Order: sequence, then structure tokens, then C-alpha cells
Amino acid sequence: MAKRSNNTTAYIKYFWLTVGGGLATLLLFILLVSIGVFGSLPGFEEIENPKSNLATQIISQDGVVLGKFFKENRTHAEFEDLSPHLVNALIATEDERFYSHSGLDVKALVRAVVFLGKAGGGSTITQQLAKMLFHDPPKNILERIIQKAKEWIIALRIERQYSKQEILAMYLNQFDFLYQAVGIESASYIYFSKAPKDLEIQEAALLVGMAKNPSHYNPVRFPERALQRRNTVLKQMLRNKFISAEEFEELKQRPLGLQFRKQSHNEGPASYLREHIRLFLTEWVKTHKKPDGGTYNIYTDGLKVYTSIDSRMQQYAEEAVTEHLSNYQRVFFARESHRKDFPFVKLTQTEIEDLLNRAMRRSERYKSLKSAGVSQDSIIKNFNTPVPMQIFSWNGEIDTLMTPMDSIRYYKSFYQTGFMAVEPQTGFVKAWVGGINFKHFKYDNVFQAKRQVGSTFKPFLYATAIKEKKYSPCFEVPDARICIEAGMYGLLQDWCPSNSDDKYEGMMTLKRALAESKNTVSTFLMKQIGPASVVQLCADLGITSEVPVAPSIALGTMDLSVYELIGAYTTFANKGTYTQPIVITRIEDKNGLVLAEFEPETREVLSEEVAYVMLDLLKAVTQFGTGARLRSRGGSYMDNVVTGFPWGFDNPIAGKTGTTQNNSDGWFVGMVPNLVAGAWVGCEDRSAHFRSTYFGQGATAAMPVWALFMKKCYSDPSLKVSKADFEPPQEPISIVTDCNRYKQLQEADDLPDWIK
Repeated sequence: MAKRSNNTTAYIKYFWLTVGGGLATLLLFILLVSIGVFGSLPGFEEIENPKSNLATQIISQDGVVLGKFFKENRTHAEFEDLSPHLVNALIATEDERFYSHSGLDVKALVRAVVFLGKAGGGSTITQQLAKMLFHDPPKNILERIIQKAKEWIIALRIERQYSKQEILAMYLNQFDFLYQAVGIESASYIYFSKAPKDLEIQEAALLVGMAKNPSHYNPVRFPERALQRRNTVLKQMLRNKFISAEEFEELKQRPLGLQFRKQSHNEGPASYLREHIRLFLTEWVKTHKKPDGGTYNIYTDGLKVYTSIDSRMQQYAEEAVTEHLSNYQRVFFARESHRKDFPFVKLTQTEIEDLLNRAMRRSERYKSLKSAGVSQDSIIKNFNTPVPMQIFSWNGEIDTLMTPMDSIRYYKSFYQTGFMAVEPQTGFVKAWVGGINFKHFKYDNVFQAKRQVGSTFKPFLYATAIKEKKYSPCFEVPDARICIEAGMYGLLQDWCPSNSDDKYEGMMTLKRALAESKNTVSTFLMKQIGPASVVQLCADLGITSEVPVAPSIALGTMDLSVYELIGAYTTFANKGTYTQPIVITRIEDKNGLVLAEFEPETREVLSEEVAYVMLDLLKAVTQFGTGARLRSRGGSYMDNVVTGFPWGFDNPIAGKTGTTQNNSDGWFVGMVPNLVAGAWVGCEDRSAHFRSTYFGQGATAAMPVWALFMKKCYSDPSLKVSKADFEPPQEPISIVTDCNRYKQLQEADDLPDWIK
């Protein structure tokens, strides 16, 4: 009996020695880890300022994130920005005792060890945060043991340094939700198109459910798995009394409800504008340094770029472009693609080959092959060898087999567009659409491209004439072949332009002449005032492109950008004051410190009287001139097929169409008191176009984009786009705009000599 008692005592002694020795060894190991024997630990500075790459955000005037520039698509969210459902789902699923432990959950840890992880993991949210912040994946079991000890130590330090709310926010900010959605802010927008504070219970549960294994529970690739995991999270929320049994039964029946939208530079809203801003920022950071003298990185420093864009108007503009251009392209293919020289017109086969070869030499494929030392013959063979490629179509991308040279010709058959809308009083750009698809057509047709403007230039000629001569819109001028003789204004020979339809009606008012875009009357006005004063007015109106001092500018023979043209037109709607269009209003750093603010350049160019008279002239364009289709409530069958449907606008609209030679470019600019918008439509090459003026004119090509956009804006009362008439000057105007009164005064010989 004594011997058995001695054995029991020895066993107990050895047991406690083993346990004590193990604990001592563990404590010693942890001590050695903490002092850096097995590799340095992050200090408090690293914990307080974790090295995260923060994306630069492009933010609309109404607070919507239009896009980002990023190395990692990460945007910081504070605890206050999180939906309480997110917090509840995370705690219920990942760390039920989160608020009661100090970084390590001993109970969960013991359970994980005893059941080898089958009854749940032992890592707390804080430990998981430590792992995400400071460690690469371990290469072997020893590294894993050391890393786990480091996680414990770092977790304890984090708990001492941060509040529980801060830890939850840090965790959600660090987690990678796939598809370049790093952090809960990006994930909320990519998966559900909403801010994290607006997530519903089932949406929050889905995102939290991904934390277990984001690839395995990817809701885009594996929706059934994701649904099951989401419902598991909801069950945990029920277990922890965050939702009721009734809510659980109802929520688990709901579909995933994804509104998935990848965020990349090629996709998303305002893609052309975002590229314009990226190019601007790339130059801006070279001259605007950090407080420590370093250079801002637009991909990692978390800048916030505030813009004047209204996200709703931007959406409506993009929808308008898609609706009209997709239909317009369909008509172009249907009417023209049977031609051997399609999409080009009046080019010989040799000229077409030269054009395509020039395009080949400008392509990235050619430059890449050339820089790799590939011979010219091999490059040409490469461009004429079919390869798999993904090409653009209005019905979605097409996977096909095509030679690179054929793809060049294919893309040249697409009509492009540039559209911009501006608030004339402030110069704030409200919408900017630089093309039909940024992924496949990266050239911005708002700011970069310059195209011949045609008759949309004529208002600048008329404005100069009215400014200098005080002409009334009712003043009658000859609609007849008029020549500006050789020797005048530097001409080497007589210049005698004709009307586009080669028809002439004798005398007509300036109002009718501009409404019907008569070239003869423009020639008459140019002969009276000369080109120099028109060129000066253009410079005052913010046009920086070269406008030659030549009579031919009366017909819009120069190339301007959409940005320049729309900016110049805002002067008419802003009572004669030019306000430079701006899109960036403010730049802040990641902490909200304002780094730069931007104000538009303004200057008085025309008197209020002249600007108002011009509006009177331009309203006639949409009343009975080339823009009268805007008023139509019926329309011909062909009108409806090409332009969509009758528009039926009945509010005052000032505007001007423009069509260039051979129908290469179609333009329309339309104005209401608080919004000026305009569109250009044309193919990349001027030799690619409709043969018919009916289809190629500005009223058919470009005006429908404006009309669709404005219809959508008027359907959204929150935008407050005006339907009122333009406000007249406070002082009585001396120029008579009422043609009945003008006629009475003329018959009574009561008009001033300068009006006669």
C-alpha cells in the first residue's frame, strides 16, 4: 500500500513537473519571441500606422465615388461608416467573446487544441488582424509556430493600443474580398454598389462569410456555396441574438442580390474623365510636394479628388451615348457595310491600304514588335495572320479569330462621340463622356480630340457682328452667292462659298439665316467685319486652338475640341461672361487636409445685351431651323428609326447644329438657362462616314445624344434642370428682337441708323 502511495505521489510530482516545465518552456519561448530572438516584431509605430496602400478616390459633387487609382483597391473606413449588421455578423461568426477578451481567447484556444480545430478556430479577430497586418505565409511548421506566438504578442499589443471599435474597423479595412476589393469600403461597392453603412443584414452576412475562405466562398463564381455560407453566418447571428428567429427564416430565403461591378481603370462610370484626371494628377504631383518634401503617389497615398461631376447626370449622359450610338451604328452597318471600300468613302484601294498601314505603325502591337527587333516583313506577316482576340461590339465583347490588320479596319468603322455638360454660371462640368468604350477606344473625344466644327462656329461670327454693328436678329441680309474678293483679308483669289443645298432665296433675316445655317449670310457678315475680330472673340471665349485669320472660318473650317466649344457657348447662357469649364474643385490628402482648391477663370466678353440677342437667335434654331426636330411629336418613320423617337420638347432651348464636309462630323450644342451641353459624333477617320447628308448631319448624328440626356435629366426633378426661358438683361436692350415690332419701326422709319 505504501509503495502504491509513493508511486502515486511520484506520478503527481512528474505530472506537475511536466506541466510546469511545459508552461515555463512556453513562457520562455514567448519571452524569446517578444525580444526578437526569432525575428523582430513590429514596434508600436508600425501598429499605430500600418503600411497600407490607399487608393486615390475620384468623388462626384454629390458624394459618389466615381472611381479610384490604386495599387491595392483599398479605401479606409471608420467604425462610424460601418453598418451595425456588419459588426454583429463579424462578431457572431469570428469571435463571439470579442468584447470580453484582451486579444487572446483562452477558452477558444483550448477548444481548438483539444479538438484539433474541428470545433472551431482559436484565433480572435485581433489575432487575425495581427496576421493580416504583419506576416507573410509561413513556409514550414516551425515558422508557423513562431508566427503564431508573434500573433499572440502583437494581438495583446493591439488590444492595449486600440479600442475595440478601432480593431473591428481595422480588420474590415485590411481584409481582401477578391476582385481588387481590399477593405470593406471597396467590397461594399463592388459586390452591392453601396456604402458599407447601407448594407442590409443578409448583405453584411455574405461579406463576413467570405472571411473564412474568400476564394472558396466567392459569390460570383460559386453562388450556391456563398449562399450556404451566408446562411451559416445568419444562423450564428440568431444564436447570438442579433436577429430574431422570424428574421432568420425570412432572410435565409433571400437570393444573394449581388450588384457586382468590377472596379478597374477600364470600367465603371466616367472612365474617360478618370483618365483625364489621372493625367492631370501625374503632372500635378511633380510640383506639389508632401510636407516632408516627398512626392505624392497617386496610387498609394489615398488622395481624395473632389469633382464638379453630378453622378446622376454622368449616368444619364453615358446611357444617352449608349442608346443613340448603338442604334446609329446599327443603321450605319445596315446601309453602308455592303460597299467594298466600307467604311471609307471615295478612297482608292491604294489610299485605303496607306491609311491602314499608318494606323498599324501607330499601334501598340507594332511598337512592341519593333522594339523587340522583329523585322518589317515579319511584322507585316504578324499583322496579317489570324489570332484569337476579343473585340468590341454593341452587343457585348466577341471572342473571335481575326488578323490584327482586319481588326484595325473593323474598329475604324465605329462611330465615336464626345459629350460634355456644363453649368454656365459656375463653369462646373456636370457630365463628361469621351467615347463609346474606354477599354477598346482610349482616346478622349472631349479634351484630346479636335475636329472640324462646321456651322457650330457661326454663332461666334454672328456675335462679333452684333457686337460691332448692333444688328438686330430681324435685320435682313441677302441669301445669294456673295464673294469676298481677292486682296481682301489676305485672300489670293475670290472666295464665293455656296449653301449646302445650293439654293438661294434672296433676302432673309439674320434669325432665319442662322436657324437654317446659310453659308451665304455667313459670308456676307464676314465681309462686313473681317476675320481678325472674330479670331479675337474666340480667344476671349477660351478657345486656345489655332483659329486662322481667314474668311473661311465663317464656315467652321477649323478644328476645336468639345471642351473648347462647349466652354465658349456657356458665355451666351451666362449673360456674356466666359467661365472656364473646370472638373476638379479640390484635392485632399488621406487625412482630409486640403492640398489644393480650384476656381474657374472668368471674364466679361460680351455685354448682357449681345449675349441675350444671341440666345434669341439660337432659340430660333430649335423653333424652325435645323434643330426643330427637338419639337417634333410625330416624326417620319426614318426619323424614329435613326434618332429613337419624337422628342417633343416645348421649353425654350437655344442651340446650334453643325455638319462638316462629306458628313464627316456631326455636332449639336443645346442650352437652357442653367445647363449647356453638346455632342460631337464621327468616325476616327474623316473618310469613314455616311454618304447621305440626312444620316450624317448633326441633327441626326449628334442631336439625339443631347435630347436623350435632357429627357433623362428632366425626368429627375432632384437635378432642377431649368425649363424656363432665359432671363433678359435688367436694363432695357437697344437691339430690337421682336420682328413684328422691328417691321413696324422700319415702316415708320423709326429705326436708328445703326440698326438700319
